[in-house]
Amino acid sequence: MTHVLIIGTGSIGERHLRCFLETGRGTVSFCDVSDEVRQRIRTSYATRSDFAQLDDADLTTIDAAVVCVPAHLHLAFARRLVSHDVAVLIEKPISTSTKEAIEFAEEGAGICGVAYVMRHHPGVRLVRQIIQEERFGSPVQLVFAGGQHFPLYRPDFQRIYCGRRETGGGAMQDALTHMMNVAEWIVGPVTSVTADVDRLVLDGVSVEDTVHVLTRHSSVMGSYSLNQHQAVNEGRLTIHCQKGSVRIDFGRNVVLTACSPGGDWSVEKEFTLERDDMFVVQANAFLDQVEGSAHAVCTPDEATQTLRVMLTALEAAESQVWRSL
Repeated sequence: MTHVLIIGTGSIGERHLRCFLETGRGTVSFCDVSDEVRQRIRTSYATRSDFAQLDDADLTTIDAAVVCVPAHLHLAFARRLVSHDVAVLIEKPISTSTKEAIEFAEEGAGICGVAYVMRHHPGVRLVRQIIQEERFGSPVQLVFAGGQHFPLYRPDFQRIYCGRRETGGGAMQDALTHMMNVAEWIVGPVTSVTADVDRLVLDGVSVEDTVHVLTRHSSVMGSYSLNQHQAVNEGRLTIHCQKGSVRIDFGRNVVLTACSPGGDWSVEKEFTLERDDMFVVQANAFLDQVEGSAHAVCTPDEATQTLRVMLTALEAAESQVWRSL
């Protein structure tokens, strides 16, 4: 049985803890600096043990760990765990520093993956398959539009990491990074980028809540629009190819295709998907990696590329120019 340690049990950490327990493939311990949080988690879940600090844990008993602390601390924890031969799943973004992320990826030590959970969405996987099979020819344009009312889902956003870019906050690093990682997974790395960002609605923070990003993925043109203040939680990713188009509607959990000029969208596949489902699949995939039967679904190299795009887009927004990667 694999012994997994969850480091940081805020919103995402608690979800990882719950979903690793759901796999039934091992025992789960956790680490959190808050006495109150540890007491709540301890009484809510069948965990093995808990710690206030990582120093309190005997890492020789830990097989794998999930790093869920604020993003600027991710790699300090990851390096320490890897040095003790602990397999590591790092929450996104991999870091807030491109230099640090590149150095970590180049070290290439140990078993490591990055938790870009949208790679485990069945609709995303189907869209990727359709593009890879070139059913409609080569992709030429990718368009994403989405948003949600962030305060509804994260009412404490003003007090936690979300409020500062230095800790991984902002619509670019905290939200759009998911879709950029998916896009690069499907149509290839971004080669140039420009952006417009602003804080238009959310109070109590200085980070952007609205972003528009234009990219080039070599020959594929990309456009991304996202906000954290609209009423409806929705998102649509559309990829237009030479001979047809494919779309995933995340709100409706449906993949659509179209190839007849003047025609309409056809339903390719519909999904029933609960919020935890992707995280359980992700947990199982990481445990497969730990056991040696699978590779990382998102490698540190791939996560570093997405980080480069996000930070370069923020730089481009400041200077209002195109930037090459």
